[in-house]
Amino acid sequence: MIGQVAIRRFPELTVSTPRLEVRRHVPADAGAVDEVFADRQTQRWLPLAEPAGRIEGRSWCTDLARQRRDSGDGDHFALVRREDGRVVGCLWTRRTDWGARSTEVSYALAPDARGFGLAAEAVDAAAVALLLEHGFQRVELRVAPGNVASRRVAEKAGFSYEGLLRNAGFVRGARVDLELWSFVAADLH
Repeated sequence: MIGQVAIRRFPELTVSTPRLEVRRHVPADAGAVDEVFADRQTQRWLPLAEPAGRIEGRSWCTDLARQRRDSGDGDHFALVRREDGRVVGCLWTRRTDWGARSTEVSYALAPDARGFGLAAEAVDAAAVALLLEHGFQRVELRVAPGNVASRRVAEKAGFSYEGLLRNAGFVRGARVDLELWSFVAADLH
């Protein structure tokens, strides 16, 4: 096709771990998503340009996920605890570069699901699936300095610290530096 660029749709991703299922959001997840994103600790680190910005669960699970997926930029996933079927968090991909076969992963957990290693388990499983099953070569994770919990997730999930991206992001309406962490295909060996 001359003058046209083919847009790739983000791949279907369903991953099971001993404690979690990572799957695309469905409309019924909206209430749990609202709870995850309404938490004060979660809001402290959300990458929103406006301090009053809010993520609405129904839109997150449907329209926003579909737009991101159809554009090829990424997708939105639910973290479902296997023992009770409860949505305990969200994982999303964005900034997908199909030429470089890379994407960025982010996540948020419900307050009562934190501290048990679920985020690291989900991030690791998703990164491995993207590399092994979908041909990605690089998965990135960006962490605002001071977000010690996310730094620990990156370390536990096997990501390597690459450096500081100066003035590269937003946290609650303020520009911030971001730590860049990566997981690449060579890390699987």
